[in-house]
Amino acid sequence: MPSLLRKLTLDLRPLRASRDFRLISIGQVVSALGTGAVMVALPYQIYVISRSAALVGLLGAFELLPMIVVSLIGGAIADRRDRRAVLAAAQLGIMVITLLLFALALAGRPPVALVLVLGGVLAACSALDGLARGSIIPGLLGAELLRPGLAFNYGLYQAAGIVGPGIGGLIIAAAGVKAVYLLDTLSCLGMLWAALAISAQPPHATEGHESVRRSIAEGLRFVTSNRALAGSFAIDINAMLFGMPRALFAVLSLSVYHAGPGGAGLLYAGISVGGTVAVLTSRWVQEVRALGRVVIVAVLIWGAAICGAGLVRSIAAAVVLLAVAGWADGISAVCRTTISQSVTPDRLRGRMGAFYTLVVAGGPRLGDMESGFVAGAAGALNSVLIGGVACIVGVGVTMLAFPQLAAYDAEVALELLRAENEQAHGARLVADG
Repeated sequence: MPSLLRKLTLDLRPLRASRDFRLISIGQVVSALGTGAVMVALPYQIYVISRSAALVGLLGAFELLPMIVVSLIGGAIADRRDRRAVLAAAQLGIMVITLLLFALALAGRPPVALVLVLGGVLAACSALDGLARGSIIPGLLGAELLRPGLAFNYGLYQAAGIVGPGIGGLIIAAAGVKAVYLLDTLSCLGMLWAALAISAQPPHATEGHESVRRSIAEGLRFVTSNRALAGSFAIDINAMLFGMPRALFAVLSLSVYHAGPGGAGLLYAGISVGGTVAVLTSRWVQEVRALGRVVIVAVLIWGAAICGAGLVRSIAAAVVLLAVAGWADGISAVCRTTISQSVTPDRLRGRMGAFYTLVVAGGPRLGDMESGFVAGAAGALNSVLIGGVACIVGVGVTMLAFPQLAAYDAEVALELLRAENEQAHGARLVADG
């Protein structure tokens, strides 16, 4: 029994081993609270102004292009500069945009188009934040603590995702969306402080004066050539494109469940509750070698739970099903993050992180568009159900296209990572004389 309980607990060794990892974790908790609250505020504000589910879904379209541009360029820069500067720049960008959103909300009812544009720029800054943190963390922990460190980091994000949307819904009900935007501005100070407080984070090797375009192209060649990595990206895009109905949470809460802004916060929090439970009990994943197979099963569970959420008309039942979906997504995320970081050399981490961020953050934006447009044609609940079915079908297609995902071996990949880290350490000792 003690052995079983140990497998169902979170490994805290990374916190004890690295001061910089502790600082990044604290900063992430603080900033993620504001991020979670804004996840409720933006679609809620758009729907209240327009009463259009399609326009809520259009937020994803406005977010996607800025995310792509900023992520690709930011990833290339992160592989040739101190990654702390990239992280700090992302926080400053988020603060400027949320202050603008705060000012517009304070002045009255802003044009929906302007909210959409600012939402797009905000998503781009958030994507830059994600790829910068993702490229820093492996260097803080090394191969031995990478898996528990990534699990802990994702767990913090999910835990903040429970509190953030809940706080967002309550604040909107009490003081309006303007207060949420101000909260996000202030919360970014946590990660900005962490970025300035940790030690220098240059990549192990730089590539001289290679152009940004060629640098991005090399990153893309790496991602597409590693079929296990590409498969992990593809299966997540499938899950988020078809099975992530978050753009409809405000619509469902107001028009189906009649639960107001607080209900929207509950729906967001439902997924995060499940994800947090998954991560807090994820130590067993560290002993699994076939992580790709775990990802496949987890995405199937996600799709089935989303189907169920499209069949119920009670917000309580919907929250429970979304929690199940969130649990599956949490397990999938821990495994996919380990796959991506374990197969990527340090000199490519910024660019791989850019593509990873585009998948993790861009996939839900595509899902926003898909679910919003389908809801406009077939209704919100039907959109959720159709998306869940499509997600399950997409898993089968992904397995056929990327059999290397199911064949991924974590021990082999981490052994190669250890060798790469030892080689980089030896090169630094030689360079230092």
